[in-house]
Amino acid sequence: MERLGLSLLHRMDPERAHHWSLNALRAGLAPLHGAPATGARLATTLAGMPLDNPIGLAAGYDKNAVALAPLVRSGFGFLEVGAATPRPQPGNPKPRLFRLTADRAAINRFGFNNDGAAAISARLAMRPESRVPVGLNLGANKDSTDRAADFAAVLACCGPHVDFATVNVSSPNTERLRDLQGRAALTALLGGVMEVRSTLARPIPVFLKIAPDLNDDDLSEIAEVAAASGIAGIITTNTTLSREGLTDPQKDQAGGLSGAPLFERSTRVLARLSQLTGGQLPLIGVGGVGTAEQAYAKIRAGASAVQIYTAMVFEGISIAPDVARGLDALLARDGFASVANAVGTDRASWL
Repeated sequence: MERLGLSLLHRMDPERAHHWSLNALRAGLAPLHGAPATGARLATTLAGMPLDNPIGLAAGYDKNAVALAPLVRSGFGFLEVGAATPRPQPGNPKPRLFRLTADRAAINRFGFNNDGAAAISARLAMRPESRVPVGLNLGANKDSTDRAADFAAVLACCGPHVDFATVNVSSPNTERLRDLQGRAALTALLGGVMEVRSTLARPIPVFLKIAPDLNDDDLSEIAEVAAASGIAGIITTNTTLSREGLTDPQKDQAGGLSGAPLFERSTRVLARLSQLTGGQLPLIGVGGVGTAEQAYAKIRAGASAVQIYTAMVFEGISIAPDVARGLDALLARDGFASVANAVGTDRASWL
């Protein structure tokens, strides 16, 4: 049934297919697996949050937190929704999502289309109780005069209803957003977010999501700012502007590239950040993960957990438990008693 559903969705415009996949989840038409796959090797802790397994859903799929009830039963160890901006915004003109089947990739230029923080906060407040942590990706309005303040505003609105939050300064689809990754701008932005975090009744982990298109000096600055800011960890990485090695006819569409071609680039950034932080700051590896072997490679390069999104377009929602079970077998094969024991053990090969 899942293969049939994917076949039907792939005959639709990609953004319409995205919308209908969420509808199918909400209607109970997608295969759900109940509690996440877990066990002594898979269970881990990420920035103080206990996870049944380290396989997470990346932000961007459930932008508006409309499908949380089925998603917590889909087999993921943790979920991230959003990005949310203070005010609703329509995003960039359509078409803005392109499926690169030949490359098992996607290009998007959505531009933070979402229902706004107030609507998303209300849905998060009503989410079902679950042991699966749910986080929110924080964004800024395209026409904002103070984008740094936007991130803090979204956290103030939604923070009481989530288990973690992510500062997203790495989307390539909002003009000049990536400029906020510089030392001075990032220090000020994170300072404002962390100040809001300190006022929450239940302070939550705050992560920073960075781009894969940073040079070594940029990464060194980010590692220093992250250590000084008190954030809980870094998500590496968002989409890339590179088109290296692509073959699909739609490869030259503007926007951020995600999926299989991003795996090597994002994993090298991950390994370098792991080295720069001395393995002391939890990292979440995202970019091109579609198999247990790729999740395992990210973990051994320095990730404490990983996230998946684009591979779900090609494999369906059952990818989460499949990757978790495959990861468990790989850990057992190599004699690791836990995910934590494997983190960073192959970092050197990626540097």
